[in-house]
Amino acid sequence: MTLAQVEATARAAHTGQRDKAGRPYAEHLRAVAEGVRARGGDEEQIAAAWLHDAVEDDALTDRWLREAALSSRTKDIVLAVTKRAGEPPEAYAARILATPGALLVKESDLAHNADPARLAVLDEATRKRLTEKYARMRALLGLVG
Repeated sequence: MTLAQVEATARAAHTGQRDKAGRPYAEHLRAVAEGVRARGGDEEQIAAAWLHDAVEDDALTDRWLREAALSSRTKDIVLAVTKRAGEPPEAYAARILATPGALLVKESDLAHNADPARLAVLDEATRKRLTEKYARMRALLGLVG
């Protein structure tokens, strides 16, 4: 798949979905993909950024991902950044760190999730909870500063 096809697929898969701030979810996907590009990511990582929440959010199935015309590296990155039910954050972070290319995608995802402008529209309790959650994950991944 070309990057344009991956983007179109991701946008279609998340149609109607909104983020915690009520914005169209595709805005988050675009921001993560652009963040990966700005951080020097390659096309496989950018494709994974577009798809980073697709399996986790049940927007696309594991089967779709397995059968998609994507590189095995892109598929591995998507699976690495896909949270699993009941999985401890330490195990999640270890999988990301063990998968070549995944850390950059997760770093971009965390950067957008923790954007003060995005967090500012949330209620104080949610903002505090998410800020702490993102800071902990950044620490587990060695993304300090």
